[in-house]
Amino acid sequence: MKKGSIVKTALKWINHYFVFFLLAAFVITCCTMLFVSTLRDTLHLTLTSQNIQVAAKLTFWNVVLLSGIFTVFDIIRRKLTVERPVKSITDAAERIIQGDFSVRLEQPKHLGADDTFNRIIDCFNKMAQELGSVETLRSDFIATVSHEMKTPLAVMQNYGTLLQSPNLSEEKRLEYAKGVTEGARRLADMMTNILKLNRLENQQIYPQAAPFDLGEQLCQCLLQFENVWESRQIKIETDIGENIRVNADQELLSHVWNNLFSNAFKFTPPGGKVSVSLTATEHHAIVRVADTGCGMTPEVGAHIFEKFYQADTSRATQGNGLGLALVKRVVDILQGEIRVESGVGKGSAFTVKIGRC
Repeated sequence: MKKGSIVKTALKWINHYFVFFLLAAFVITCCTMLFVSTLRDTLHLTLTSQNIQVAAKLTFWNVVLLSGIFTVFDIIRRKLTVERPVKSITDAAERIIQGDFSVRLEQPKHLGADDTFNRIIDCFNKMAQELGSVETLRSDFIATVSHEMKTPLAVMQNYGTLLQSPNLSEEKRLEYAKGVTEGARRLADMMTNILKLNRLENQQIYPQAAPFDLGEQLCQCLLQFENVWESRQIKIETDIGENIRVNADQELLSHVWNNLFSNAFKFTPPGGKVSVSLTATEHHAIVRVADTGCGMTPEVGAHIFEKFYQADTSRATQGNGLGLALVKRVVDILQGEIRVESGVGKGSAFTVKIGRC
């Protein structure tokens, strides 16, 4: 132990001793004076100066001894009930600062344990657990983003190398240039979705609720994919109720419909069918987007709202696994519900329920 620490500890103990000394001196003096005064009046005793001096000295040394005993007991009590829990908490906090989020504290069980420290320790353990989860998600997110970026970058690099060939035909040059453009588009879409998802998850986007016609918005979003369904001869079936208004953020909801429609057309084979319906109850508007695509197993369905999850790797070049994660986050922010029904070879149906005006 360092000299400065020893001096500091000694001064603290001396301070505690004098506090107890003054308290004991006051209490014992008052009690002694009351006792002697009552005894003198009751028994009609005459107190001499010698008697008073002896009693005063005895009282003084009693105060000194009791103050010392109280100080020792207080030091032991503080060591067990205050300093030991505080030290364990500060040591654990330092480990968290160094990046060890696995640290957990045990609540003291000994007699006289302060329940206040138990509550602090409970909150500390929950905080460490949450920080550990966040750190794990952050590490996984960075690793996944890095992995996902490799594919389009590799494609762009390969096509760029091929474009440098001196004897390249015009047809091949256009094909390779298109590959570079597609890779750049994938990277741009990924970064855009990552930024949107990050802002949504950190509540940097706050819904600007306003009443609007949901059926009209669905039609506008669906028409953006007209070239897709016409080129692939996909049949469109709609059952959109009229005058169904919701009080929500129109821009945020457009992300939901655009992503659901995009997925429906991506997984529906040529000649298939995509259905869109809008119905309403007294308090909710219900949108259902269904397709006749490949469908998915229950195991896959349990993960589709996770970031970067792509069950069908054959279509990985058409997306980045962020669309449904974005959909889920928007629906949660708008305090709605989303569920999926699917079967292998039977297509998938997404149902979104949001509050009405």
